[in-house]
Amino acid sequence: MTMFKMIAAGAGVLLLAVGSLAQTGGRPSPEQLAQARAMRDKAADYLLTQQDAATGGWSVREGGPNLPAITGLVLLGMTADGAIANRDRATTRAIDRGFEYVLSMQQGDGGVYDRILPQYNTAIALAALSRRDDDRARDAARRALAFLRTLQYSEDNPNEELRVNRDHPFYGGIGYGGSGRPDNSNMHMFMLALQEAGVSADDPAVQRALVFLQRTQMDDRVNDMAYARGSRQGGFIYSTSPSGEQMGAGESKAGTIEETLSDGTTASRLRAYGSMTYAGFKSYAYAQLPADDVRVTAALDWIRQHYTVEENPGIGTDGYYYFILTFSRALDAYGQPTLEVVATDGSQEIVNWADDLIEQLATLQNEDGSFRSVDDRWMENNPVLITAYSLIALGEVLD
Repeated sequence: MTMFKMIAAGAGVLLLAVGSLAQTGGRPSPEQLAQARAMRDKAADYLLTQQDAATGGWSVREGGPNLPAITGLVLLGMTADGAIANRDRATTRAIDRGFEYVLSMQQGDGGVYDRILPQYNTAIALAALSRRDDDRARDAARRALAFLRTLQYSEDNPNEELRVNRDHPFYGGIGYGGSGRPDNSNMHMFMLALQEAGVSADDPAVQRALVFLQRTQMDDRVNDMAYARGSRQGGFIYSTSPSGEQMGAGESKAGTIEETLSDGTTASRLRAYGSMTYAGFKSYAYAQLPADDVRVTAALDWIRQHYTVEENPGIGTDGYYYFILTFSRALDAYGQPTLEVVATDGSQEIVNWADDLIEQLATLQNEDGSFRSVDDRWMENNPVLITAYSLIALGEVLD
């Protein structure tokens, strides 16, 4: 049960109060669910053919540096439920070997990486390891979690380069590793890792993360940064800063838009976009924010006004499959099968997001079970990576 579902069930908060959701329709039809299962099985079959025979990992490069995160993503897709993981002995063995590869990549500091991108790799590896019920995986996950905690910008970080107070633009954020600027892609994976590892929503790491998330939400009701002044977009951008040299300037991969501000004037503001908005919305769900919290309702309003499965809203095909990943996770966390969306002409339409996702992914799956690349940015010309993203997304539909 996802976090917004838990809030609705446990506290009596009806998600109908968020936006103007209309309760028509329901889960995908039996036919569409059967199609999604068949697509999931084909994707898993393809990924099994791509496993490295020598190491058990995926997308392994001789000489490296390697990205155990890709293997972690494959494992997250394979272990979403027992339908794939337990279907036959060969699949179970392949998954076991994948976990062995991830375990083999753990470093002395607890991180799971190979020379580069320690946070991103460790976060995804931790999320996968948290699904493994054995002593080695539990010990590895404990060490990986402790390592991740050392990478978050905070007032009590033992690393002086990462020790900042609450008014610093980096506060609560987490980057690719070291003292580089934090961003919401890494934050999404960090929050996923904490959730899979069973870390409570009131944990200090989560509460600090909320500060960074608010400062990347383009809405001046929650964001105190100058670049959000007057903005009421509600969606999220990439980071509070392009770099350490441009501290607090904000960064969006979608550039800027001319926005009518809350006072009625017009100004250029950083443009919120799809993958980061859905990632932020999912992170709010994990943090168990109330459904009527302005941070939640503002993000949901942006989703309603920019709804599509055909592109990553705001940046087109860039990071499309990553968008599909965040889209599916966020709307599964939302906990409702239908959503009332707003067209550019102001008209409203009830959509079933899972239906739309299944139909769209069906147009992109190749005969061999892999998914067709639509853009090469952010490694999305790697068929293993984008198939893993798609497999996880299908798992959210079938959850």
